[in-house]
Amino acid sequence: MIDVQNLSKDYILKKKEPGLKGAIKGLVMPVRTTMRAVNNLSFHIDTGEIVGFIGPNGAGKSTTIKMMSGILTPTEGRVLIDDIDISKHRKEAVKNIGVVFGQRSQLNWDLRLGESFELLKHIYQIDQKDYDRTIDDLDKILGIREIMDKPVRQMSLGQRMKGDLVAAMLHSPGVLFLDEPTIGLDVSAKYALRKFIKEINKVRKTTVILTTHDLGDIQELCERIIIINHGELMEDGNLNEIVDRIAPYKTLVVEYYDESAPEHVRCEMTEHKGNVAKYRFMKKDLTAAEIIADLSKEKTIKDVSIEETGIDDIIKIAYGT
Repeated sequence: MIDVQNLSKDYILKKKEPGLKGAIKGLVMPVRTTMRAVNNLSFHIDTGEIVGFIGPNGAGKSTTIKMMSGILTPTEGRVLIDDIDISKHRKEAVKNIGVVFGQRSQLNWDLRLGESFELLKHIYQIDQKDYDRTIDDLDKILGIREIMDKPVRQMSLGQRMKGDLVAAMLHSPGVLFLDEPTIGLDVSAKYALRKFIKEINKVRKTTVILTTHDLGDIQELCERIIIINHGELMEDGNLNEIVDRIAPYKTLVVEYYDESAPEHVRCEMTEHKGNVAKYRFMKKDLTAAEIIADLSKEKTIKDVSIEETGIDDIIKIAYGT
């Protein structure tokens, strides 16, 4: 479905010295440096996969997504969508691609939502019957008809995200790129987005590539993750296997009735503030229930919870970022 082959992207930066003298020098004798944002990436994604594409800020995620979706042209390498080179045959390839950027909307702010959809229908040359059927299908998932007559500029962030998702799927693409789609969304909006992704993947076999910093998105949706850092491929494989290998522990958070806390248990106390203590334990060696049982012998427990290792934590642990 998607083949990324030796993909690289360079940016040419102009170095400017301070002050008027520096500005004039920059015009006459500019100093240019090359920054490599993506370096020799290669991977394959099969039809119907939902892949989490993650990494720290500045890792090259968005640049890679933009090259994969035809927005940017790679410096080296190529991206094949159904064996079509997107750089050489962009118009043909993008007919099978939908893109949603969490901080940028493709909707027209001066139109009602339904009018934005009609405009896109003409741009993509979608048959009226196919358009009506797609709207009906997506309305069942997102409840989009209730806001079709609302001006885009008057919509909440969650409503605009629903609109962007429908806009990206109007032409029934086989591939959907989602770049940080849950930024700023509340719990109900995130739930609607995750439900949407699951449904289109299940019913339409849509291939989804998702970039996000939200661990909940990854855990709910992705079996496979690709991690990049400094523009290079670091990990590619099953989510649970990678997490267990890189961060094979959990943290038990225990609240007591007073500020004293047992330290001598079968795992490490990593933090103690007030009446709350945190204990880190290896998942293969112990369970939370066993630690709670040990602690209960020493002191009465008020409440407990489990902290899972976050995606950002995994990246920091693995690569020292």
